[in-house]
Amino acid sequence: MTLCNCKCACSLFSIVAGLILGVIAAFLQITGTIAVSAVFLWVLAGVAVGYLGILLLSAALQPQGARCGCTCAALNTVLAGIAGTVFFAAVLLAVDIPAASVTGAILVGLLAASFVMLISSTACLIRNLFDCGN
Repeated sequence: MTLCNCKCACSLFSIVAGLILGVIAAFLQITGTIAVSAVFLWVLAGVAVGYLGILLLSAALQPQGARCGCTCAALNTVLAGIAGTVFFAAVLLAVDIPAASVTGAILVGLLAASFVMLISSTACLIRNLFDCGN
């Protein structure tokens, strides 16, 4: 089922917000204002996996005819945020990168962008799921 008249600005908003906050996080990392610890990375990865479990459970419990047209765009953004958060957290956990390196700042920026995209696109998905008729 494809609805071509769907105008989902909230998915675009989550991507733009993620990129802006990712650049800010990378700048703060390279200047030494913030430090990313292993505990923080494990928590972010756990939150992303928890989101994936909740997303799978809610998709399985949702009735077949209750889907809105914009749900797929928001769902793809949520899944991209989950995958990015888990991937970049795993990379930062696996590789010992110096705190003030450019590579570390880029990876932290990408991690922050993925996590912000995950959180904001989840809000978009919830809005699409419960505001279908309006």
